[in-house]
This record gives sequence, structure tokens and C-alpha cells, in this order.
Amino acid sequence: MQRFINNPEFIVDDLIKGYVKAYKGFIEKSANNDRVVKRKNSPETGKVGIVTGGGSGHEPAFLGYVGENMVDAVAVGEVFASPPAEAFYDAILEADSGEGVACLFGNYAGDNMNVKMAIQMAEEEGVNVKFVTAKDDIASSPKETRHRRHGIAGGVYMWKAGGAKAALGGTLDDVIAVAQKAADNTRSICVGLSSCTIPAAGTPNFEIEEGMMEIGIGHHGEPGIRVEKLKSAAEIAAMMTDALLDDFAFDREQNIAVLLSGLGSTPKMELYVLYDAIEEVLKKQNHRVEVVLIGDYATSLDMNGISLSLMKLDNELKELLAYPAKTSGLTIIRS
Repeated sequence: MQRFINNPEFIVDDLIKGYVKAYKGFIEKSANNDRVVKRKNSPETGKVGIVTGGGSGHEPAFLGYVGENMVDAVAVGEVFASPPAEAFYDAILEADSGEGVACLFGNYAGDNMNVKMAIQMAEEEGVNVKFVTAKDDIASSPKETRHRRHGIAGGVYMWKAGGAKAALGGTLDDVIAVAQKAADNTRSICVGLSSCTIPAAGTPNFEIEEGMMEIGIGHHGEPGIRVEKLKSAAEIAAMMTDALLDDFAFDREQNIAVLLSGLGSTPKMELYVLYDAIEEVLKKQNHRVEVVLIGDYATSLDMNGISLSLMKLDNELKELLAYPAKTSGLTIIRS
């Protein structure tokens, strides 16, 4: 394995140091916990705090969404590992202005356990905390057990909507309600063409044969729904879009937000080739594409693959997605 690293055992520490230096204009490391990064002006008086967190290796998630009108503090875990409860707890304290804290994170066992422990600790300190978990990955569990689904790239829309609602002066219940609505109306699926390599391991953690693709692969290399022969970009795009639309089971045309993310080593050129076909599928079913995000939004180290997320929009969600934000992973400028 050839990588730009120092000691693989300390790659997350080196990541945080470099990240904080690069964006020192609007973020900083917590004085109380080296694995917590916060907005410089957080907590902000009169505003509900927004917290997230998760394992490293998914950049720009989760660090990349700390900033203006999005996330106030983030707990940073080891590569593909949940941050400990103490990191979530300290992130909650860094975000709390007295108006309560919304913790918005992906549905994974470790994160669920540690967030709930952190909330209990924070509540003992008098902090009001509520949470929403993204469960957008349709391949991780069938409809009948949707509560078990994992949160992947679709969580970006949850953070954007929740952060905007907080910035607009929403109460904690308002923020939780809109974050839940964003999560409930988002579906995602991934396709992988190659594995990823965890720096401390030095070798790929699974294999996809040449000329094959894995449909529904997880962001940590979790097995997908099936393995098939590699198809054209148009065929892959149609298959993914149809799978998400089938899961939604719409009974009429909808306004849709599309997020197409590379998984680490996917060329941007190929993302636009895929999007061309995705929009055609949606148009043929009379759905209107209102918001489009294309790039690297939630990755899996160096995996060659794609994540497609669709969100059903209403007027409130559309307005919140358009609300200005400034982070290293997503910036929205007022039109």
C-alpha cells in the first residue's frame, strides 16, 4: 500500500491537526477533547446546537459539515469506528447555549450506544438533548425492518435542513421535527467497483473481482444485496434510481433532491455521466429535480464506487436546503 501517511496508528490525529489548520477561520479543536471539532462561535446565544459524529474515513463527513448554519460540533472516531461516548458528550457541551442540542447521526450500533450514553451524561448536567438517526441505506435492511437501516450519504440533507432550521431560530422540537422529516424522506443506495484499504491494515478489507460490481455495498465494505457483472453507466444509474423509487413507492409525481457522491476514488467525470442518466429516469416518471449535489460528500477511504440519495421535497425542505451555509464540505451562497 502506498499512501501519504506518517504513522497509520495516528492518522486520525494527523487528520484533525491538518483539518483545523486548514479551516482555522471558522472552526477549532475543543479545548476539552482532542477528538471534538467545533465552530469557533459555538455555542451561539439563543440558537439550538447541532451535533453529529462518526468514524473517520468518510471525509468530508463528518468534519466537513461543521460551520455556518450547519453543524456546531462533531465527535471524531477512529477509521470506521464510532467516537466514544465522552467525545459525543463533549461535543454536546460545546454546542449547548441553553436552548438544547439536536444530535443528528447515522444509524449504527456503536453510534447509537455511545450517543445515548452521552445524552444521559449531558442530561445529568442539565442539557436538553434530542436525537434523530439517518436510516437512508435501503440495501442494509428491507422495508419491513426499516428501523435497522444504516445512515449513509443521505445524512447530509438531514444536517443541512436541521442546521438551517436552528439558524433561523427554530426551537429544539422544531429542529428535531425537520431533521426527522428530512431523514424519513431520504433513500440511498451504493454501488462499489473496488474495495477500500484501512491504513492500519495496509491491505484491502474485501475484494470485488475485475469486471464485477457490488450492489448495495456499505460504506465500511458491508456486503451488498448482490454481485453482478459490470454494466454501463446508464444501466447502473437506471438500476439505482429505480431501486430508490421502488422503495419510496410514490403514487404521484414529486419534487426531488438528488445527491450523488463518490466513495473516495471515483472520478468526477464519471459522476456527471451517471447523473445524466439519473435525471432522465426521474423525468420519465414525471418527477421534478429541484436540488442537485454532485461530488464527494460521504466517502469510504479510497473505494471506487458511488452513493445515490434521493429526497422527497416539500416547500419547507426546499427552502432549508437553499438556506446559506459555509462549511468545507458544503457551501450554499444566497441567490
